[in-house]
Amino acid sequence: MKEHKLLLWSLTVALSGFLFGLDTAVISGAEQTIQRLWNLDNITHGLAVSMALYGTVVGAAFGGYFADRLGRKKSLFWVGTLFLISSIGSALSQDVYVFMVFRLLGGLCIGASSVVSPLYISEIAPPGKRGFLVALFQFNIVFGILIAYVSNYLLQRSDSPNDWRWMLGVVAIPSLIFTLLTMLISESPRWLALKRGDVAGARGVLNEIDPAAADATLAAILASRDRAEASPSKAFFSEHYRWPILLAFLLAFFNQVSGINAIIYYAPRIFGMTGLSKSSALLSTAGIGVVNLVFTMLGLSLIDRFGRRVLLYIGSFGYIISLSLIALAFYRNSFAGMTIFVFAFIASHAVGQGAVIWVFIGEIFPNEVRASGQSFGSLTHWVFAAIIANIFPAMAGRFGGAPIFAFFTCMMVLQLLYVIFMMPETKGIALEDMEAQLAH
Repeated sequence: MKEHKLLLWSLTVALSGFLFGLDTAVISGAEQTIQRLWNLDNITHGLAVSMALYGTVVGAAFGGYFADRLGRKKSLFWVGTLFLISSIGSALSQDVYVFMVFRLLGGLCIGASSVVSPLYISEIAPPGKRGFLVALFQFNIVFGILIAYVSNYLLQRSDSPNDWRWMLGVVAIPSLIFTLLTMLISESPRWLALKRGDVAGARGVLNEIDPAAADATLAAILASRDRAEASPSKAFFSEHYRWPILLAFLLAFFNQVSGINAIIYYAPRIFGMTGLSKSSALLSTAGIGVVNLVFTMLGLSLIDRFGRRVLLYIGSFGYIISLSLIALAFYRNSFAGMTIFVFAFIASHAVGQGAVIWVFIGEIFPNEVRASGQSFGSLTHWVFAAIIANIFPAMAGRFGGAPIFAFFTCMMVLQLLYVIFMMPETKGIALEDMEAQLAH
């Protein structure tokens, strides 16, 4: 196996996750300044901050369509190009409405990347390495979040009224690098064989990755195509695909009702609610990025060894304990240890949902609808992310932290039940064999 090429392509595509994380988190350092600058009420402010998330909904909804129509490689090139335009436009915006348009464009890119990147990596990776390689996308997300937090902390120390513009503008640099790097990767062999009918091209790519297994892998791909063509055509939302659709929907739903994006987007505000100064809040937020990165690396090292369900067991128990402590701290209005509780929550997410979600959703759908399935899972994720990010400032202002984090705790109890009674293990199973495994 030519592991260096497999790793290089996976890392290149996973860099879209870095843009995803960077663009998602830089707003946390700028959102309060933007509210003061344009004198925004809580509803308008929540809309401005969450506009990128509404873009992700659209990007995720159509990401699978463009991945099938244009190909995985070309779709990723356009993701990088539009990220570049979005970051420059957001940084130069002179009013909130122009700002919203460019943030919406960035959100389109985030949504599309959350579909296409895990899809591409899952289609080039061998079963025994698929969890690790797809999870590189999540690693890059949290690395981008960490860099965003550190960048925000450093830039806010200059006390310039335009700090927020630099915070948002830094995304342009990695966007340009990613766009150029996408020109160096090969197209997905499964897309070439199944969507374009280019069997020779697919064999060539498989030979680049693993010459010893190329013929066997291509034969399995073509056999899955023949099985799909031999049976009557089925709509995506049909009885035939109801089980993977349900599994993907619930996992994506629980990912967001854990409160992860509320904390990522509003971490300085949440720490500020506990009495920390602006500088200390931003520094504590940078600590979130470090914890997220370290425990994501742990999740990457374990996902192919212990499987997806074990990591979600660990994450679910960690969620329940840490969120309960956060809710209790707000209820008692006593915040000793609050930073540790938030760090524990982030660690639970990173080793559990963070490591698993993009891997699992990319595995459970058959070849003929994998892009649609990845798109559906991402769409579900981003719809709930947008809703929560939009209403969080208003809910926090009206009710305080205790009931909000108590709600997140209850949702994570339900996630634990999902893992116990519904979730199958997908570790080490070839994509072409997954449908039979789920049926079993």
